[in-house]
Amino acid sequence: MVRRHDIERRSVRPAEAAALLGVCRDTIYVLMRSGRLRSVKLGRARLIPVAAIEELLADSEDAA
Repeated sequence: MVRRHDIERRSVRPAEAAALLGVCRDTIYVLMRSGRLRSVKLGRARLIPVAAIEELLADSEDAA
């Protein structure tokens, strides 16, 4: 049986993404609206792929 904590998470909620990036949740929503941070809607939940966070960070490093 696979336990929940044994599975690597592939997406996070906006509040979790904000905590990972050290910004406020509103900033995450601004980034999503502007298209700089990809997200998906699954039912009522908005999820951000971990890969999208990594892409945002890589793009930010390239721009710096």
